[in-house]
Amino acid sequence: MSTAAPDVARCWRHPGLPGVELLQAHFVRHAFPRHSHDAYTLAVIDSGLEVYDYRGSTHRVGPDGIALVEPGVVHTGHSGAPEGWRYRVLYIDEEVVSAAAADLGMAAAPAFASSSAHDPGTAESLRAAHRAAERGDRLSASSLTRRALHLLLAGHALGRPGGAPTPAPHRAVDRAREILRERLADPPPLEELAAAVEASPFSLVRAFQRSLGLPPHAYLNDLRVQRARRLLAGGVPPAEAAALLGFADQAHLTRHFKRRTGVTPGAFRRGVHGTARRG
Repeated sequence: MSTAAPDVARCWRHPGLPGVELLQAHFVRHAFPRHSHDAYTLAVIDSGLEVYDYRGSTHRVGPDGIALVEPGVVHTGHSGAPEGWRYRVLYIDEEVVSAAAADLGMAAAPAFASSSAHDPGTAESLRAAHRAAERGDRLSASSLTRRALHLLLAGHALGRPGGAPTPAPHRAVDRAREILRERLADPPPLEELAAAVEASPFSLVRAFQRSLGLPPHAYLNDLRVQRARRLLAGGVPPAEAAALLGFADQAHLTRHFKRRTGVTPGAFRRGVHGTARRG
């Protein structure tokens, strides 16, 4: 009897960026027949080895590798290792990729120099976008997906990026900050935020970076941690504070809180109330 792990897969729609679907899977036995997609397929390998035929060549992609499949191109897919392969996939409509290419001054509907790339930095950027979409965090997911697309296109698409658009004016940043402060628990996705301040998503991100040193989603998490400190100091339990501020769960709050303060929310609350553990 075979002891190989069963195939597991799930898919969902991107919560903050229309035209994007996501898949997370571990395939051991499954082999994809010759097929194509009507969207760009960006697959980040977490572990194992995927093998696929694409435009007359066989590609073998392992951890931190990215499989890059353009719309309409026939390809296959199967395991190249006994343990199969685990990966995260973003299926992104051509219109979304073309808009990201235009942000960089590149031609619409870009082609990739190769169908596979070993690029740990861009792979981690795609993973971060995927994880944010998995949590349902609309602003982080839309911002990180755009950032990952820009990195991918700048590093692996044919043609060089041209001149970048002028960043949005400072007043757009000020208004966007007001919106984020007002909507801590339910922030808009990047596209909605940019439209509200009459800027393009890319120019708004560039303006945030220039003015504050942070993109909008990171600025939002800073605001949330600041508010969490006040709630915890007032006696609110960490789980309740996480829910009030729009974090996915207490673990999500803890990760951001500790990164910015050096302590967990529980330790901060105990310390403020004079109940810090000794020894």
